[in-house]
Amino acid sequence: MSNTLMLLPGLNCDAAVWDPQVQVLCKHTNCVVPAWGVRDTLTSMAQQVLDEAPTESFSMAGHSMGGRVALEVMRLAPQRVERVALLSTGTHRLADGQAGEKEKAGRMALLKIAREEGMRAMAKQWARGMVHPDRLDTPLFSAVLDMLERGSPQQFAAQINALLNRPDAGHLLAKIQCPTLVLTGREDSWSGPAQHEVMAAAISQSHLTIVEHCGHMCTMEEPKAVSDALVKWLDQPVRLT
Repeated sequence: MSNTLMLLPGLNCDAAVWDPQVQVLCKHTNCVVPAWGVRDTLTSMAQQVLDEAPTESFSMAGHSMGGRVALEVMRLAPQRVERVALLSTGTHRLADGQAGEKEKAGRMALLKIAREEGMRAMAKQWARGMVHPDRLDTPLFSAVLDMLERGSPQQFAAQINALLNRPDAGHLLAKIQCPTLVLTGREDSWSGPAQHEVMAAAISQSHLTIVEHCGHMCTMEEPKAVSDALVKWLDQPVRLT
């Protein structure tokens, strides 16, 4: 099992998104959760991971935008990565034409709310599509809102910029030569099972896990299922090269 596990948060999320997993995995490995702050490119976030990892080699798990950061780490320094877990994420760049303009407009509308009405007002609108419908207006939903509110408009803007300028990372998947967990929620409306099936099929040492009754915020919605999957992944032997 790895001595270090880097846990990479998604857009405007903080360490709370990984708290349930840290409580379990800290018994097995040293967990480190980077804070992206106002870094505005996936490459600068990936470099932060490499700089903050306390050991030369490490395992890493990325959720949502954090999964894209993990893939950028794999591009920059694959020799340092023992295992990678890609949770509720994707590999495609911003689409051309109307689809891309629609995504950009949606993100900028949320940023406008954050700047004019505050982060919690933005979160109340954004987060309704991020959890399973059964979890709306529950304590779990409130915890998601609390986390998003702790961010700032400046941080949100920087990380939106990173996502709007994301590279196509699909070509990296076939190059991954370490134990890989690919996981998402059954009802994830942002990055659902279909695209994770494609990702897993492209990675030679991958294991696909679909978490039932779960939306995009899988680490908080179904913490036990996600933690169990990560423990099994960490137990996989690493091939020495």
